[in-house]
Amino acid sequence: MADRVLLTGISGFLGGHVALELLRAGYQVRGSVRDLGRADKVRATLARAGADVSRLDFVALDLMSDAGWDDAMVDVRYLQHTASPFVTREPKDRNDLIRPAVEGTRRAISAALRAGVERFVVTSSMAAVMYGHDKSRSAPFTAADWTSLEGRDVSGYVESKTRAERAAWELVDAAGRHADLATINPGAIFGPLLDEDPGTSVGLLKRMFDGSLPAAARVAFIVVDVRDVAAAHVAAMTSEAARGRRFPMGNGTYTLMELAGILRQAMPERSGKMPRFEVPDWIVRLVANVDADIRGNLGELGVVKRASADDVKRLLGRDLISAEDATIASARSLVAQGLA
Repeated sequence: MADRVLLTGISGFLGGHVALELLRAGYQVRGSVRDLGRADKVRATLARAGADVSRLDFVALDLMSDAGWDDAMVDVRYLQHTASPFVTREPKDRNDLIRPAVEGTRRAISAALRAGVERFVVTSSMAAVMYGHDKSRSAPFTAADWTSLEGRDVSGYVESKTRAERAAWELVDAAGRHADLATINPGAIFGPLLDEDPGTSVGLLKRMFDGSLPAAARVAFIVVDVRDVAAAHVAAMTSEAARGRRFPMGNGTYTLMELAGILRQAMPERSGKMPRFEVPDWIVRLVANVDADIRGNLGELGVVKRASADDVKRLLGRDLISAEDATIASARSLVAQGLA
């Protein structure tokens, strides 16, 4: 019988692509959802994408509850933990993000350790790598870098991802199993949608289409394609080179205006509502008083960060999909799903 993988967060944008990659590779996949009523929709989505869903089953798990975790690990060889809250709007209480991210990671890793699961792959983020540093830094961020939570402009989301990844490493280190964990640290994840849920990063591109971003702030994003991120998760699960390693992921840094330019050239018929100029920073700061989405990103105005993808390229044995292709694939999916 094929090896079984417990995949948390299977109903998410990334989780769905990881499931697709695992099923294509021949694994048995046990996907976790908060409500088993969502299982049929996830199964149908993956079937439409060409997956053999006969090797797919579901369990109900909640990041904030101990219920079901030990049972979910029965007969599981590998853990893929992709479930975590991800938002652009900073909550009033940052613990609304931090607690489920950290406690969910602890529950997943602790249950896997108790069950003797062989390897663990955790979805982290560049948020755990590149914040709280000197904003004048020009060198690419690497796996050796960690976000400094004492630094300025560290949002609740950034803190949640940093603390969650730290918690994963602390747990495996305490168990003497450092080498059995790998973390994947992507930037903004673009690429083709599997269903009508655009996720948070692709949701930004949706705003370019619907006119809610008539002008662009001076904000830049490290972009990576979801298909590469999913492939890295699966490769890290069995590769000896991935043992005890972190894998920053990005294939270029792009401002909002540069992303708009890519979309305008690829889909000129959709360009009417796209942003056409950058807004001065002082205006962005004024608008942030009434727009929580903007307020949560003020610390990134004018800051350009870059990531080294050398390690993940070696893991995959190939180059990454271009950020341009990832962006266009997102946009065309938004149209195909009737979201733009």
